[in-house]
Amino acid sequence: MNFNDRCFARKFTALSLSLLSLNALYIKKVYSAENIFAVYTPFIASLRVNSLEQFAKDGTVNKNLGFYLNLARVNEQQTAEFRKALTTPVIVDPVLISRILNTNEGERLLNYFGSVINIRGGRNGKYVLRGALIKAALEKDGLSLINVLRNLAVDIQIDIPQALKYTDQINLVVRGSEFFANEIVNLAMAETDSNPSVDFNKLTDIRQLGPMRVSNTTLNLFDSSRNRRFYVELYQPQQLTPNNPVIIFSHGLSSRPEDFKSIATHLASYGYVVAMPQHPGSDIRQTEDFIAGLSRQIFLLNEFTDRPLDITFLLDELTRLNSSQFGGNLNLESVGVGGHSFGGYGALAVAGAKIDFENLENSCNLTFGNLNTALLLQCRALKLPRKDYNFRDPRIKAVFTMNPVNASIFGINGLNEVKIPTFFGAGSYDPATPFVFEQARTFPFLNSENTYFQLQEGQAHVDFSQLDAGITDLVETVGNLTLPSPYLLEQYTNSMALAFFKVHLNSDENYRVYLQSSYGKHLSEGEEFKTHIITHKSVPALRQKFDQFIQDNSDLIFGSIIR
Repeated sequence: MNFNDRCFARKFTALSLSLLSLNALYIKKVYSAENIFAVYTPFIASLRVNSLEQFAKDGTVNKNLGFYLNLARVNEQQTAEFRKALTTPVIVDPVLISRILNTNEGERLLNYFGSVINIRGGRNGKYVLRGALIKAALEKDGLSLINVLRNLAVDIQIDIPQALKYTDQINLVVRGSEFFANEIVNLAMAETDSNPSVDFNKLTDIRQLGPMRVSNTTLNLFDSSRNRRFYVELYQPQQLTPNNPVIIFSHGLSSRPEDFKSIATHLASYGYVVAMPQHPGSDIRQTEDFIAGLSRQIFLLNEFTDRPLDITFLLDELTRLNSSQFGGNLNLESVGVGGHSFGGYGALAVAGAKIDFENLENSCNLTFGNLNTALLLQCRALKLPRKDYNFRDPRIKAVFTMNPVNASIFGINGLNEVKIPTFFGAGSYDPATPFVFEQARTFPFLNSENTYFQLQEGQAHVDFSQLDAGITDLVETVGNLTLPSPYLLEQYTNSMALAFFKVHLNSDENYRVYLQSSYGKHLSEGEEFKTHIITHKSVPALRQKFDQFIQDNSDLIFGSIIR
């Protein structure tokens, strides 16, 4: 895939809008508004809602609407696309929309869009938008933009300068994603040129399963000190060896341990015992409870503390059970930890990263931060009691993360406390933890010379083969969008996880050759969607590229979260 192709930006934007439409579309409706006012002080112009209704119904462009279409210089095709955008419905449960918009994350999104879509006089329109969205979802033909406009209770006004500012910021995110994807590719190529020549075809293909047969069991644990009960999926080789290495892997938000069977099986087939704890309060069951109305939040606030504590408690329990269930074979003094997304947060926390409340508060106060969807999750942590949280577990010796949530909650000061070998995995299409915010920007903050960054082209945070039919259908509506096979992405991730832990947990130098950029090039041979690997060697250059990007876009970045 050629990252210089401008379609990258279009694809990133399209995928982001598709995956986030269950948030973004939750922001549009009211009862009987007659006019939409565009305000660009001192000028005010109005567009009648019935002009849009007539246009949506039969395509009629009256004088009122025609003025704006001419002003925007739209052609016939764009006019047709605008009509389609007005009328295309999304069938969603209005009760679920109401619940989402009443969460902390929903409130933040409404406030963001309400700063552009105001009540007459300039007041934030978030409450009008909330009511309109819920009423529009009750319409028999579903939630659409025209139904939102029909259900507006009062006239609204669009703050044009603010809207233009947000548009520029969105373009900056797209442009920044493209810029840093290109730079990661360039840095990986530069490292490859400096790597010693290796014929990987003559080496063990670590993409394939190892020689050991794997068994899977489930542990049920109870931490009485927290009144917390959770299960653990355990993958292990059928024959344990003395000093057998152990890896703890933490799942992401609205997920479960079983979703990471592939990486667990892969590592276990090479001799690792992989323990994957459930995190009640932020797992799939919590999401199901939220949808059913049994919980008011998508995840519970205490998950910021409970997740890392789950990992430490699990290690304590494995130590207690080592003699009776594992023949005393487990090495629990030198343990690896891994995590995906929110699980990446927990993994970094037990590796030493500390919450930086000042940095988090600064990020959450920036309007630009609303374009980073991972920040919606992180800002919840501001409701925690302000104290020095230290979750570091000295038994953790290496940390492997995939799409980790980390940038604002830890920042440079918090991540600087991570002094052990660390791996960051990122996806170029990731709308949930955009790599330009959450991984590329923070990779230089890690305080170890044994750090690695892997960018996977087309990786979009989740395995689409595991999504429900509704989300899958939504993604498939995005024009000209193709995604890599989940199997390919698993190979990219599993092989790097194995090499990383072999070197930094087992001290097996035979695997170090796989932890270099030239191996990423080898993995990518013949693939449309490639993977690119850089190491600590590229940190100075990556820092310089961020400085360059900030300087080149200083008018847009001033005060923004990228900084």
